[in-house]
Amino acid sequence: MTFYVASLALKLIWMLSSPTGPSSYKVGTMSEKFDCHYCRDPLQGKKYVQKDGHHCCLKCFDKFCANTCVECRKPISADAKEVHYKNRYWHDTCFRCAKCLHPLASETFVSKDGKILCNKCATREDSPRCKGCFKAIVAGDQNVEYKGTIWHKDCFTCSNCKQVIGTGSFFPKGEDFYCVTCHETKFAKHCVKCNKAITSGGITYQDQPWHAECFVCVTCSKKLAGQRFTAVEDQYYCVDCYKSFVAKKCAGCKNPITGFGKGSSVVAYEGQSWHDYCFHCKKCSVNLANKRFVFHNEQVYCPDCAKKL
Repeated sequence: MTFYVASLALKLIWMLSSPTGPSSYKVGTMSEKFDCHYCRDPLQGKKYVQKDGHHCCLKCFDKFCANTCVECRKPISADAKEVHYKNRYWHDTCFRCAKCLHPLASETFVSKDGKILCNKCATREDSPRCKGCFKAIVAGDQNVEYKGTIWHKDCFTCSNCKQVIGTGSFFPKGEDFYCVTCHETKFAKHCVKCNKAITSGGITYQDQPWHAECFVCVTCSKKLAGQRFTAVEDQYYCVDCYKSFVAKKCAGCKNPITGFGKGSSVVAYEGQSWHDYCFHCKKCSVNLANKRFVFHNEQVYCPDCAKKL
């Protein structure tokens, strides 16, 4: 960014050269007998301008010689203050910032895309724009940036409740952003047990969501996430509690039938249950799981042994 200082030519009512002015002319009061080069009116005793070897009255100077102000499009008279920059001319009072209209005749300025700007507005022109208010984000402004987009801190708000998110936690959803509370309300799954939103670390069982800390054994409250468990009538038991309090006892070995590991298959008959490996003939001990058997006096027999009873 390049800064410039306007060249200001002061054309006073007495004879004074304008060394920094855009044109070479003199302004003063005529003491000799000269006529205006254009209208031929006598100049003696009057204000006049000498330009390019000719003498003219102030009226003809404005009409034929004066530069035109870029801003107001009026001639810049001989006794006015003139600012020029790159072959463009202004009255000193017309030389202002194109954005904020601050006078710049005696200050540094920036020329950008044909516009004259004060330093402050030029900085804003080059600054990134807030996605929320579309105003410039300048040095010192607190801002939030996400995936190449930038906001003023107070412009980064929840798409639902409109509260300022600022530098707090948020959840993006397409072009929208949600604070934690609104995201939980609108999108998060809710735990079957406590009915609170599951923001992280949840588990699913039979298409129902749970907090990991809510999915526990109904008897001992041991967490069941990642553990073996048994469900009985919508109640969940760890292996130990299921063995101790829920599982049926094998009619053969009298140990609990858990359905885990060895003996996961169960034989049930007339209200009694056996591990499959415990279901054998009382007399010859042959295993009768998935075979014909005879049930006599609460005991199990193979057909051959039953005939000998």
